[in-house]
Amino acid sequence: MPLIAAPMFRVSNVPLVAAACRAGVIGAFPTANCRSLDELSRWLGELREQLGPADAPFAANLIMRRETMAQELDLLCEAKVELVITSVGSPAAAIPALHEAGALVFADVASLAHARKALDAGADGLVLLSAGAGGQTGSANGMAFARAVRKFFSGPLVLAGGIADGKGLLAARALDVDFGYMGTRFIATRESAASDAYKAMLVASDLDDVLLTSAFTGLPSNMLIPSIEAAGLSPHELPEEIAAEVSDQMYGSGGSAGARRWSEVWSAGHSVSGVNAIPAVQTLIEDIAAEFRAAGRAMAEAMTHD
Repeated sequence: MPLIAAPMFRVSNVPLVAAACRAGVIGAFPTANCRSLDELSRWLGELREQLGPADAPFAANLIMRRETMAQELDLLCEAKVELVITSVGSPAAAIPALHEAGALVFADVASLAHARKALDAGADGLVLLSAGAGGQTGSANGMAFARAVRKFFSGPLVLAGGIADGKGLLAARALDVDFGYMGTRFIATRESAASDAYKAMLVASDLDDVLLTSAFTGLPSNMLIPSIEAAGLSPHELPEEIAAEVSDQMYGSGGSAGARRWSEVWSAGHSVSGVNAIPAVQTLIEDIAAEFRAAGRAMAEAMTHD
């Protein structure tokens, strides 16, 4: 199925990624979810042991501006990871080594300028970070973004932002996009590392409960209003013109604002309106696949009658 279970900070773990791959979907995780290089090495080894040739490949998300990026890159190359998704910076520094190791490199991009720069650097594919994606997000309309990029790039495209079900996934394919990126739905699964309270809040929320704010990361991010309020903050009185370093001091671990991003203030995309239960990953993917097939049949029938 043309779906990637998106890498989610503090949520994607080995059980979630492995379950997605066994169900035929590319499972991804951020290398930043590992607390040390030794843990990253263990995760890579565990995924290799748990997955076989009949399973979908897994992907690792490499944050380019992370202090340990070079060491993480070495581990990904050593493990022969087949797909690496780069984010927060140009992929140029990582692409030669990854290509030499046989990996494909997809770059997160939020604008046409970013897309062109990533391709010039040698990226094999692009993840189009559009409005409505959870966590740090883009501002472009996904439909317009995909069509604009297709004017100059014929390679693999992934649409991120607002895809909640099989119908949304089919819509992405209709835009000539190769994969849909789905994150929020996978937070609310049994295997994810999210807390029970986080998962319950996703089920209880809809897209009106999502706030776009730069307060917690220094970059525009979609966060859950109920979690902001539960942390004792007013969603209407957050500092918006804020540098990433200041945000770290306020909302990072031990931050001065008294509320920690990701662990107390949680993210979600507009697709949260599609979260109605907390299933196992296998069940969720089976449901999405059934919706995708049914939507395809309905579209084909409608076109026949037109």
